[in-house]
Amino acid sequence: MALVAIVGRPNVGKSTLFNRLVGMRQAIVDETAGVTRDRHYGKCEWCGTEFSVVDTGGYTSNSDDVFEEAIRRQVVIAVDEADVVLFMVEAATGITDYDSEIADLLRRSKKPVILCVNKVDSGEKMYDAYDFYSLGLGEIWTISAANGSGTGDLLDELVRVLPKEEAPDEDSHKDLPHVAIVGRPNVGKSSLTNALLGEDRNIVTPVAGTTRDSISTYYNKFGHEFMLVDTAGIRRKNRVHEDLEFYSVMRSIRAIEHSDVCVLMIDANLGMEAQDMNIFNIIQKNRKGCVIVVNKWDLFEKESNTMKRYIESLKERLSPFDDVPIVFTSVTEKQRILTVLDEVAHVADNMTKKIPTSALNDVMLEEIENYPPPAWKGKYIKIKYLTQLPTRTPQFAFFCNLPQWVKDPYKRFLENRLREHFDFTGCPIQIYMRAK
Repeated sequence: MALVAIVGRPNVGKSTLFNRLVGMRQAIVDETAGVTRDRHYGKCEWCGTEFSVVDTGGYTSNSDDVFEEAIRRQVVIAVDEADVVLFMVEAATGITDYDSEIADLLRRSKKPVILCVNKVDSGEKMYDAYDFYSLGLGEIWTISAANGSGTGDLLDELVRVLPKEEAPDEDSHKDLPHVAIVGRPNVGKSSLTNALLGEDRNIVTPVAGTTRDSISTYYNKFGHEFMLVDTAGIRRKNRVHEDLEFYSVMRSIRAIEHSDVCVLMIDANLGMEAQDMNIFNIIQKNRKGCVIVVNKWDLFEKESNTMKRYIESLKERLSPFDDVPIVFTSVTEKQRILTVLDEVAHVADNMTKKIPTSALNDVMLEEIENYPPPAWKGKYIKIKYLTQLPTRTPQFAFFCNLPQWVKDPYKRFLENRLREHFDFTGCPIQIYMRAK
């Protein structure tokens, strides 16, 4: 998706407009200047066109703000990364030195710029907006981000100047499963990609954070065919200090959103830490298939039944979604690399599996009869019929007389029976209760 950066001096309403575009109160808004220090990302959809929006901190110079230099550096990088820049100014204050400085920066960037005059909520303030033509950035667009006036015309212009999405090279493979290799920094993601491809496609060093972009490669070996995406390591927010790494993390999360199956790599010696669980939750929330790869197994001290105990410990942490393939590898020693491919292919097949309605009802109605839903307030729940929904991921609708009284524990029972009978290993399953 195209990226739109909102830039401007402090307190012109950038975060207010950002929240309006993404449709939620994601960025803190306050009358105090300089509230936004970090960049916020969100998605906006207008007239069928979807694009990403990034809110930046207020651009200043020679101020008392200790964060000034860091914020300025973030704004410059945001401008470099963006496809279109939304330059916000304020009608009431007119052109300030900061506005002129930002305008010079944008002219040098050679990026498409839309000049947006905010806080124009009356006819009188419209006349103040005309002063901004002197910045030499073309047409001005007057809005009031607080009440939304003028934002429709602004979005029409924004969609018009966005670069048209060209079909990427891998479009010929668009129907293939997209497999994203994700995890914390320095767990061996690029090494696994290189081992699978049989060539040094990606740079590998002992330094965490070597990979900064999400790199997509067509893979066709050993009877398997899919798009392989190596991503940057995802660290906790308070550990991310470098600007480029922030973008790398965002692209890694976007790679998860656009994938079909995610290979979550963890370090055998560190185990499943909190950040690994955060990444696993992102995968689960986006309803993606998952394979867990425990790398550097050759460096792990082993005893009898070590692998079995390790798997039990992992599944305890992953619960309730613990029906996930776990593969122990040593990428440097090329141990069990092909097993990873087999498990990825298995999960990808499970993600697209369609169960005939007759087979579903034959098996599941018998299970429901043997273990019916618990009565609620003296009312008995009767499930009469179920079917698989025509969705990209496994989702099932159960039709009953009182859908609102079927609680999560019983839904988990139904999910476990579905997994037991029809093999949905590695796939998140959604269950919906509907009135018959």
